[in-house]
Amino acid sequence: MHRLLETMTDVPAVVVGRRTDVLAANRLARALYTDFDALPQRERNMTRFIFLDEAARTLYDDWEGVARTSVAALRLYAGKHPHDSRLDELVGELSAHDADFQAWWDDHDIRRRTYGVKHFHHPVVGELTLQYEALAVTGDPDQILGVYTAESATASERALRRLAEWAEDTWPTGRTI
Repeated sequence: MHRLLETMTDVPAVVVGRRTDVLAANRLARALYTDFDALPQRERNMTRFIFLDEAARTLYDDWEGVARTSVAALRLYAGKHPHDSRLDELVGELSAHDADFQAWWDDHDIRRRTYGVKHFHHPVVGELTLQYEALAVTGDPDQILGVYTAESATASERALRRLAEWAEDTWPTGRTI
């Protein structure tokens, strides 16, 4: 998976595992979201990013929709792994820090979105509308490869290219994931 991500230089791509842990992210995904590699291992989690990183609330145009979907994905995972102590720890932390998380967790909504569109307002390149595909890894059903693309010849495609240039300037050594 790491080699595959390294070859994906024109699109943001991220591998998410159990509990929405971010297992790997290419340079463009780090530029889009946050530099997960720079975070302590315990904090490399997409749901934690969505709820506890203030930047996420302005990054997503529909933060509430993204947040609710993230909680529902965690609920789906909890149904498959009901005795995961690390999940209990994550849910406890997020519940203590965010009333919305607690309320949505208590709703018991379960779902996994495998494709769609997300609208971003990135602090460096501005507005982005990206289509995403969440692809299951057949060798490990708890891993998902998320890939984001922009429609050809659009402002979002141009913004994605600018984001790639910014990422190259930010991490010029081509730091591996």
